[in-house]
Amino acid sequence: MMFKIAFRNIFRQKRRTVLTVLTMLGGFTLSSISIAWSDGSYSRLIDMFTRNQLGHIQVHAQGYLDRPSLYNTVDNYMQVGDQIGSTPGVVAWAPRVLSAGLLSIGEKTAGVKVTGIDPEREDATTRFDLKITGGEPLTPESSKKCLLGEGLAKTLKADLGDEAVIVSQGADGSIANDLYEVIGLVSTGDQMTDQRSFYLTLTDAQELLVLEGRVHEIAVVGVDLDEVDQLAADLKASINNSELQVETWRQVARGFYKAMQADRQGTWIMLFIIVLVVAVGVLNTVLMTVMERRREYGVLRAIGTAPGQVFRLVLAEVLVLGVISCVLGTMAAFAINYGLSSTGVKMLESFTYGGVVFDTLYSEINAHSYYIPGLCVIFSAMLVSLYPAAKAARIAPARAMRIH
Repeated sequence: MMFKIAFRNIFRQKRRTVLTVLTMLGGFTLSSISIAWSDGSYSRLIDMFTRNQLGHIQVHAQGYLDRPSLYNTVDNYMQVGDQIGSTPGVVAWAPRVLSAGLLSIGEKTAGVKVTGIDPEREDATTRFDLKITGGEPLTPESSKKCLLGEGLAKTLKADLGDEAVIVSQGADGSIANDLYEVIGLVSTGDQMTDQRSFYLTLTDAQELLVLEGRVHEIAVVGVDLDEVDQLAADLKASINNSELQVETWRQVARGFYKAMQADRQGTWIMLFIIVLVVAVGVLNTVLMTVMERRREYGVLRAIGTAPGQVFRLVLAEVLVLGVISCVLGTMAAFAINYGLSSTGVKMLESFTYGGVVFDTLYSEINAHSYYIPGLCVIFSAMLVSLYPAAKAARIAPARAMRIH
């Protein structure tokens, strides 16, 4: 009966009801779009960052991430890789050898990061073949061949077919040096990375650094990024080696993850501002309604209506308005989010974040982009309505009935 009366009351002032619903609907829709767009942008960023570079999970020897060392390796990596590949949820894995050295081409010399990769596994794991912008990719048969980052090639003024001399340190303490032919250029989307990247096949890198049968890291990509924590736990159980660390991308790229989390706080600040505007609008409307209906509330009190019932009646009216607004807002937000998730919004100028180039922003349709705005709008509306509802409940019947 209370909600039936409340439903009738809200349509007595149709114009005011429509304006209130539009205020709450607008707040809901803007909040939903903000959350969905933020989630879509960051989900795509994380997916590209992990799929193009890190992998969802990495396996290292204990302590390698805190203090990378040429000697801290994963031994018998093929056996470990077989255990990884047999774990449910794993799509692909790729071993890597990592070191540093000095690269010379002609009279130019630069410090480089030496990365040894298994071309086929790296292509399946991080789509490395798509990063080749010139020349030829490495193949398992490639011997004494190398790839250079585009920035490094410009620094050294290198061309395809040039001979590159690398000088580094071998794991046996010897000076590692050899001659390689430049057969291709690589662009990862991160200029800093491309200015120091020197790629060899895994076999050539192990031979150069005297690391036969050993690697420094194994990158793993799973089926679902959202299930990465469970997959990491399954991999730990599958590998069952206390000398190895299995860590998710959040632990591997701590700086990137913290920066992203800090940046996402802006979405919640925007949501707070939107909800605050909605709450002020609702407070103004409900307070005006209570002031105009003092005589009505006085009559209700005079015929025996308890103060608590008047209080609940005002809140019920606000709740009905909130539910109507959320239903309409859900339909409007879904239509907009669906369009943004499929076509996206082309940016006037692209930008690079975490080594990933972005030129289009996409939305993401998910549950919390609807229930969070819904709860916020209804809760804030009910909260600011407590004062007007209490004011209506305290109206003196005799005084209120004298109001014309």
